[in-house]
Amino acid sequence: MLHYIYDPLCGWCYGAAPLIEVAAQFSAIRLHAGGMMTGSRRQQVTPELRQFVQPHDLRIAKLTGQPFSTAYTDGLLTDYSAVFDSAPPIAAILAAEQLAGKGLAMLSALQQAHYQQGRRIADQQTLSALASALALKTTDFDTLYLQMLQTGVAAHISQTRQLMSQLQAQSFPSMGLSTAQGIVRLDLTPWFGQATEFAHWLQQQLKRNSFN
Repeated sequence: MLHYIYDPLCGWCYGAAPLIEVAAQFSAIRLHAGGMMTGSRRQQVTPELRQFVQPHDLRIAKLTGQPFSTAYTDGLLTDYSAVFDSAPPIAAILAAEQLAGKGLAMLSALQQAHYQQGRRIADQQTLSALASALALKTTDFDTLYLQMLQTGVAAHISQTRQLMSQLQAQSFPSMGLSTAQGIVRLDLTPWFGQATEFAHWLQQQLKRNSFN
């Protein structure tokens, strides 16, 4: 079992998406959302925020090959009425996972909606549309999504923070591997943009334990 610590609004997590896609071919993955932009850490889109994130996005794109579309760079990042809030997309991921085991698919859809399509992934209308595209029944998703947003997200983030402390993980993305000795941290940093090499390395790590 792999443990993936992420945030849906984390650019480096988007950069790591090809690695997570590879990892899912070899092991079950349990998602742990960290709540990077929740509560007082929510961010209104402003010229200052755009100026801050763009150099990071350029570095991520160069290192990982992940695309950042003009719908995002010149659309969403210039929509100063938008708010970046991790809680709604986390609630959507939790709901998708509970309904149909599609949490990872929802995370991927959210990242593409945000960085490639320039959509507001904190808006329920967007989240419902993404759920429908994943063949989730909209009424069931909407009901569970609201429950998760009201009560489930905070508890989930708290558990993630405990895991991060346990693993001494300081940032997103981070990954852990269940072993006979407990969960140990795996470093994703050397593998950005190297999905094939990462696949070989990960298979070796998985063979060393009996919990994959």
